[in-house]
Amino acid sequence: MLPLEALVREAEAEVARQMEICNACRYCEGFCAVFPAMTRRLEFPKADIHYLANLCHNCGACLHSCQYAPPNPFGVNVPQAMARVRRMTYAEYAWPAPLGSLYQRNGLMLALALVAALTVFMAIGLQTQGTLWKPIALEAGSFYAIFPHNLMVSLFAPVFLFACLALSIGVTRFWTDLDASHPKGESIQEAIQEASLNALKLKYLDGGHGEGCNEADDGFTHARRHFHHATFYGFMLCFASTSVATLYHYGLGWPAPYDWISLPKLLGTLGGIGLVIGTIGLGWLNLNRHPQHGDIDNAPMDRGFIALLFLLGATGLSLAFLRESAALPLMLCLHLGAVMAFFATMPYGKFAHGFYRCAALFKWSIERRQPTRLKLTAD
Repeated sequence: MLPLEALVREAEAEVARQMEICNACRYCEGFCAVFPAMTRRLEFPKADIHYLANLCHNCGACLHSCQYAPPNPFGVNVPQAMARVRRMTYAEYAWPAPLGSLYQRNGLMLALALVAALTVFMAIGLQTQGTLWKPIALEAGSFYAIFPHNLMVSLFAPVFLFACLALSIGVTRFWTDLDASHPKGESIQEAIQEASLNALKLKYLDGGHGEGCNEADDGFTHARRHFHHATFYGFMLCFASTSVATLYHYGLGWPAPYDWISLPKLLGTLGGIGLVIGTIGLGWLNLNRHPQHGDIDNAPMDRGFIALLFLLGATGLSLAFLRESAALPLMLCLHLGAVMAFFATMPYGKFAHGFYRCAALFKWSIERRQPTRLKLTAD
């Protein structure tokens, strides 16, 4: 088995080889942002390879349209080659650097084991206090009667802040490499707006022709795009619910619990539903994905991430219906275990891909506003 550095060089060289073939063909130039960005280059150094890999949304359109795809001897499979390099990008720029190796181990079983361990740890803590199976009345303070508010903040805030710091440093390193050759000029505001809209709409999951992604049966479908939207916006609604509840608690002096028609409750319920529907759909698509669309080594990381998001949504919704049940403390332990596991793996799991992809989209929005300058290498 090759050492990790050799595997990285091999994967990057494979992307460069395929891009040179695609640059000569250019049949897929209108499919997504990867190919017009490719045509602005004659050579593909490491930074450009990582940029193009994160610009790729893995829709599969180019694979199903390519005359040089397997079993052709050229073996061009852009989605698979890009997927392999993307994971290596996250490890390359991870902070602290030694933790980058976690991308190689961040899988479904690890995610579930971490949730289980954290849940058991908190449940044992409640059991020692004699509150694990004690019914909690709604008016008694509900969640905070089980875990005091200040205790929750002291446990979760440091982990969340560290995850944000680690992600910020990693993406900044990535951007610094990309930005080194950026030509200046044009409106940065326009580029930000375009990149933001492309990210929020998942524009490049339409296959470049508006018919959607190619799935295992070679047909077109918008299912992947729709389930991504349900997952993303469900997560954002849950985050908004927590943010509003924080404002209520600290800014307005309104502690939880909140009524069903309150803003935190409405946002959280809608977000939980979106997360559950979106992750079930993404999980089903991942299991039935065309085997040539992605790197099989990425599957454990992808499924671990999907499972964590599903647990966040499902346990959050369950809490709403168990508010006065004796099962509430145990369910709260499971929910908090999922939240802590999610925070702990944020910088070193699939969650990071959204930030790297947004950076790549922003670079493309800047780049496409510049004149094309191809640099020839002298013999």
